[in-house]
Amino acid sequence: MLTTAYSTGLFGIDGYIVTVECSFSENLPYFEIVGLPDNAVRESKRRLAAASENSARTLPEAEIIINLAPADRRKEGSSLDLAMIAAIWKACGILPPDTDLSDSVLIGELSFSGELRPIRGVLSRTLCARDAGFKKVFVPARNVAEAAAVGGVSVYPVDNLDSFFRHLTGVKTIAAAEFTEPDFSAPPSDGADFSEIKGQERARRAMEIAAAGGHNILMVGPPGTGKSMLAKRLPTIMPRMSFEESVEVTKIHSASGTLDSESGLVTVRPFRSPHHTMSAPALVGGGAIPMPGEISLASGGVLFLDELPEFNKAVTESMRQPLEDGQVTITRAAGRVTYPSRFMLVCAMNPCRCGYYGSGIRECTCRREDIKKYLSKISGPLLDRIDIQVELPALSFDELTREEKSESSAQIRARVEDARSLAVRRMGSASACNAAMTRSEIREFCAVGDASLRLLKTAFEKMNLSARGYDRVLRVARTVADLAHSESIEPQHVAEAIQLRSLDKKYFGI
Repeated sequence: MLTTAYSTGLFGIDGYIVTVECSFSENLPYFEIVGLPDNAVRESKRRLAAASENSARTLPEAEIIINLAPADRRKEGSSLDLAMIAAIWKACGILPPDTDLSDSVLIGELSFSGELRPIRGVLSRTLCARDAGFKKVFVPARNVAEAAAVGGVSVYPVDNLDSFFRHLTGVKTIAAAEFTEPDFSAPPSDGADFSEIKGQERARRAMEIAAAGGHNILMVGPPGTGKSMLAKRLPTIMPRMSFEESVEVTKIHSASGTLDSESGLVTVRPFRSPHHTMSAPALVGGGAIPMPGEISLASGGVLFLDELPEFNKAVTESMRQPLEDGQVTITRAAGRVTYPSRFMLVCAMNPCRCGYYGSGIRECTCRREDIKKYLSKISGPLLDRIDIQVELPALSFDELTREEKSESSAQIRARVEDARSLAVRRMGSASACNAAMTRSEIREFCAVGDASLRLLKTAFEKMNLSARGYDRVLRVARTVADLAHSESIEPQHVAEAIQLRSLDKKYFGI
């Protein structure tokens, strides 16, 4: 007898439909799975038999052959268990022959006890099932919050094989999950807030501009000036995530296995802070089976590289193309995948190895050639892709002991969201930000008057700006104007944008 059930595979962050065909014959006992299964799929033979037996439905000793189509695509992981057991049950008569599995996608890993364990990539798999025209999706109960975010399909949480069997036979149906709109206004759980920052008004202003326009930012200063504190609080002033952004970010984290299986959608912008000993594949993604790297896990949020010169130069250079394109393509023998990488790059560094070059608070103990060697680990092309550079001076005693609190994250976020909404209306896209403007959009939306043009010409000549650097100054000036609710870019907006890109001469031109 031949029966068919449907499940999904995962490649990159996208799902694809897998057709599970089961051939059952009353011959000598034999169990085989074909269709390019990996070891995890092959080992499911033992899981299926034990799970079915411990659910009081022992599989008969017969010839069972399962084909996973498309046969030319490698099947990985344990998510096909539920579909395979359903196809076997129907083929051997445990399920009634009129059981309809044609409109359902079955996803889940079985334990020996018959319980369904959570798997990764459930959101992508559910989206794939809906887009393929299926009406029902059965997922492990612990993955239901994630899967229920997909509209247009009924999602059924399955605890174990017994409840699954009872549902299919009509004894006791499983209620379809209901989607609850997530709260995107919730602050980060660690309670970090900009009101905790002492002094550093210039750096706070730079952070506000960066958040409003989605600009990359570099902070330079001696140890203990608050660089890391500012970076960790940046997500608290960024605009709230939209539902579409949340779905994309959740797909990435779910596919990579970093999402809590019971948490549902990601509602807080990601903040990733990898250690400087990381490798290039860990940063941009890779592996024999291509997996998302830190730049993709930070998509929609912040990638913070603390002590930037301590990173291997080859590692930081690998970010150059993703920073421009907003995505990264990884090619391996297993295939080619493209991951989103639309993140804000935030970098922090000391001005030299000892940390006190140019600080004025302590004598620098580094030799000039050592300072030059230290700073040269950051290439010109990478600096060219960082829109804002800000210096953080050491705090005075009065600033440290001041009891008066600074502006809160909520107050700053309100201004940031107002400025971002102007960019959205101007460019007609819900995810628009000034940092991502194309050359044609810069020409259209960043027109300047004669006075501003003279300022830009002076900056271009004295700061040796590249064409990319020139465009980035204009993008920052557009953001400064948006924060001031100005339709036009005025000379003061251009002047502030130029000041926020003025550290090349002081440090990197040494």
